[in-house]
Amino acid sequence: MTLVILTILILAYVLIATENVTKVNRAAVAIFAGTVGWVLYICFGMDFVTSEHSADYTRFLNFSEMESTSTSVKYFISRHIFLPQVGRAAEIVMFLLATMTIVEILNNNGCFDFVRQLLRTRSSKKMLWTLAIVTFLISINLDNLTTTVMMLTMMHSIIPSRRQRMVYGSAILVAANCGGALTVIGNPEGLVLWNSGAVTATVFSFSLLLPCLAAWLIPTLLMQRMLPERVETEWIVMPFRGDDTRLNKWQRLLMLLVGIGGLWFIPTFHNITKLSPFLGALCVLSVLWIVNEIFNRKLMNMDAMVERRTPRVLQYGVVQMILFVMGMILAVGVVKETGAFYDLSSWLGTSESHPNVWLHGVAAGVLSTVLDNFATAMNFFSLHDVMGLGDPTYAMDSVYNTNGLYWQVIAYCVMAGGNVLGIGTISGLALMKMEHMRMGWFFRNIGWKALVGGVAGLAILWLSHTLMGRAVYLMI
Repeated sequence: MTLVILTILILAYVLIATENVTKVNRAAVAIFAGTVGWVLYICFGMDFVTSEHSADYTRFLNFSEMESTSTSVKYFISRHIFLPQVGRAAEIVMFLLATMTIVEILNNNGCFDFVRQLLRTRSSKKMLWTLAIVTFLISINLDNLTTTVMMLTMMHSIIPSRRQRMVYGSAILVAANCGGALTVIGNPEGLVLWNSGAVTATVFSFSLLLPCLAAWLIPTLLMQRMLPERVETEWIVMPFRGDDTRLNKWQRLLMLLVGIGGLWFIPTFHNITKLSPFLGALCVLSVLWIVNEIFNRKLMNMDAMVERRTPRVLQYGVVQMILFVMGMILAVGVVKETGAFYDLSSWLGTSESHPNVWLHGVAAGVLSTVLDNFATAMNFFSLHDVMGLGDPTYAMDSVYNTNGLYWQVIAYCVMAGGNVLGIGTISGLALMKMEHMRMGWFFRNIGWKALVGGVAGLAILWLSHTLMGRAVYLMI
């Protein structure tokens, strides 16, 4: 049955990697793999429980004074195996839901309209770098999918030339992915590591700062050569968006500070309270929501709101991303509970004496070019018990311990790999669908540039780790 569940996961990966060919939504595939996997697991629960959780199951029977039957096994799996996996997935999903709602409130109130003012230029290079820098800064605080869709929609309304939009959109994609990888709240991979205690926010960001900058700046510098001296712009009057945008500049600025400033405070909230980061995100959302209600208390006629493109795109992308993340965590979780990842880790020689961190990073980067980077990262994270970092078998200086090198390398490499073909991220798929872009064109014009930047960033990460290791050795 382990082989059957593993086969379902592999088939799901194939469908996810070929989504642009099969046209089967990856979120639907992930949800199917996760649900079917757990159904099969509980049908053969006695075998899995006795082989992987025999001691815990015995304590459960003694505490509940039950006999070992198929019903007691199902109760044990439901309460002690399945629910913890759901809780881990729910932490990520709730955080994404809260942050994406914050973005929607800010966008509805015109808090990002200042970006459009920055884009009033005829210089193609200035337009490129303005889009790239703003996207990079926003994606540091928000997830990369929301940032990408928001910036693409804004760029699409300004630049009429599809050829130029393809280049600018690619620059937005690279900037969003690199900025998202820089912080623990910028993409789901960082959230998983942060929630599980594998990394801390400050160390994670400082470790990946130079690599992410290299992976972003190098392809952007190369992309500016593809543009003419002057860019064609078309300033269309924005459609009436409803009374919710009739706010003063200071009101919009205050809401922006509450939303973005609140997101900056979440790591501090987590360090002080030790509560899950999603609770801090919900707290920020509640405060922003109250401010929104106060500012718009006389103008909240929601029936008068005119439907707009941006909210519909964001909402559709949010639902897809949330379902995909939930499905992948459940699917990878059930495979992990079968013991397959432990066997694979032993076979690969990923013990403490043979970490092979850089080899794993390169492999993760290659896989993430065709497979979704979150799916790839979850598999490599699961080779080591991310949720059990207190395991005494790991030394204090282990590459698998908190802030260990392994987590940083995998998180960076899956991001860099996702930029090569454009299909390795949900953000890339959103770009390709919006601009009707082909994977071949993307690689010929953008992908190899992103590959050069990704390799340069990985070299910087290796060099910084090597120099730091030598400095520590000399100090000792």
